Amino acid sequence: MSGYLDRINEANDIKKIEPEAYDALASEIRSFIIESVSEHGGHLASNLGVVELTMALHLCMDFPNDKLIWDVGHQAYTHKLLTGRKEDFSGLRTFGGMSGFPKHKESPCDAFDTGHSSTSISAALGYARARDLKGEDRTVVAVIGDGSLTGGMAYEALNNVSHLKSNMIIVLNDNKMSISENVGGLSKHLTALRTRESYMDFKMDVEKKLKQIPHVGDSVARSVKKSKDSIRQLFVKGGFFEDFGIKYIGPIDGHDIKEMVRVLNALKRLNEPVVMHVVTQKGRGYVPAEQNPSAFHGVGSFDIATGESLASKSLTYTSVFSKTICRLGKAHPDVVTICAAMPDGTGLIAFKKHFPGRFFDVGIAEQHAVTFAAGLAAGGMHPFVAVYSSFLQRAYDQIIHDVCIQNLPVVFCVDRAGLVGADGETHQGIFDLSYLSMIPNMTVCAPKNKYELYDMLYFAYQYHGPIAIRYPRGSAYEGFKNMRPPIEYGKSELMFEGEKIALVAVGSMVQTAVQVREKLLDKGINATVVNARFVCPLDTECLDRLSRDHQWIVTMEENVLKGGFGEACGDYLLAKHEDVRLIHVGVPDVYVEHGGVDQLKKTLHMDADSIVERICSAMSDAND
Repeated sequence: MSGYLDRINEANDIKKIEPEAYDALASEIRSFIIESVSEHGGHLASNLGVVELTMALHLCMDFPNDKLIWDVGHQAYTHKLLTGRKEDFSGLRTFGGMSGFPKHKESPCDAFDTGHSSTSISAALGYARARDLKGEDRTVVAVIGDGSLTGGMAYEALNNVSHLKSNMIIVLNDNKMSISENVGGLSKHLTALRTRESYMDFKMDVEKKLKQIPHVGDSVARSVKKSKDSIRQLFVKGGFFEDFGIKYIGPIDGHDIKEMVRVLNALKRLNEPVVMHVVTQKGRGYVPAEQNPSAFHGVGSFDIATGESLASKSLTYTSVFSKTICRLGKAHPDVVTICAAMPDGTGLIAFKKHFPGRFFDVGIAEQHAVTFAAGLAAGGMHPFVAVYSSFLQRAYDQIIHDVCIQNLPVVFCVDRAGLVGADGETHQGIFDLSYLSMIPNMTVCAPKNKYELYDMLYFAYQYHGPIAIRYPRGSAYEGFKNMRPPIEYGKSELMFEGEKIALVAVGSMVQTAVQVREKLLDKGINATVVNARFVCPLDTECLDRLSRDHQWIVTMEENVLKGGFGEACGDYLLAKHEDVRLIHVGVPDVYVEHGGVDQLKKTLHMDADSIVERICSAMSDAND
């Protein structure tokens, strides 16, 4: 290596690099990202695809005065390198280390914290309006992928951008992908735009020839230019961005730094919003990621030479869901599945293969996914919506208004529920028990292990109303195979019967509850363990029974305490059983940053040792 990356120690240092060295710098950046992600995990293909685009933006912008808003933010590694954070990559996505997403508290060059899709244009428009109102001089750029343009919020923002009378640049990063291959009409339209060079050549040639006509050439050329939208219709169906009233430039090679710099510098001088359409290759520069960008979207540690994962290949809850939904689909022709651009991540690829006519990927459009599912249910089908916990938040109104008010049989398969680890605040699935269980007609349950997930999915098919099954990221717990009583609506499972203390745990915390019981046994305390199974409705009969035989009830959930399972139990117990003492274990009133799940649980005092210490301390205080 030539060491060009070593010369970049703070924002804007890239401008000191000689233009003839840009390609070498891009190669160094790719090698650095591949090496870092192979060790710590992270988002690989998306970052490799925007190296040259990010370099061009940094060459044309002045940080931190200018504002660059990344949509989602999983492609900002090059941006972090070019703003002097190379040394921080040693702690990428680890507890206390650098986030894998833009974070303003990390650097003033990260203008806006992101993590979910389709928000960049709205945020950038807000920055542009604030700039104009304050009379400031700065460039505002939003970078949004073609996948993120499948989200409705992006169109709401575009509709507002058309009223802006000052500069704002929207870079459309078109790599034909979101996480998986894009779907829908927009993808087809962008394909048409990519092939419109014939129109661009035609337009420029006509204008050039008209201007050569003596006396009237310039006037005729201006008239033709005004009618460019009509001419364009001959070559590209629909005007799309220009139909919104936003100037469109492109498509441009997203790996040609010099051309992008030339265009960006010209666009900065416009006194109006503009879309710059660049075409990039997801995974560029690393053959395994080029060949399979979906698999290398978000990865754990891997062998650079082969691309093979170094992570454990244990059975995950997602794969248990995948196998079970295929069995349900084979047995019941009314079963349909829906995801929002995540067929790989949610485990629906196998269902898509076996039942292509009953699988629907709606793009990054969770709101539409839920109402679409409601329509399918109203039409006589039995839809299963597979979605990450933190993404389901985006469809909260639709869950209430379109599913639950009508009491429709939609099954929400809520993946990545609880602490997810390295992706941090925007991805922690720690709110779903609270925001789902407060909705009338909604049933919420959580399995203790892989066998119970299987049983709950079959139970959900038979249930005729809205139901959510939440399960965590990662390896499926295989313990207590022989403890498998049938699922009974609203009823919990008594796993171990003891005295004085009852541990009532939800889903993933059942395993922790058993560990707590074992540690308490070492102290001479024989605790009861209850697998709650259902968060909503509460098993009040079980709570009544525990209150008669126990002095302490400890609730345990991988969810925020506010509005969660413990709070619901506490409200009931305080009203019915005043003498029972309560301890609630859950996520406190904080946003949980990135880090390993075990480390996060320890920090949040949700691990077995912390819970035992808390129980013993409370009992000691009560006896004083």
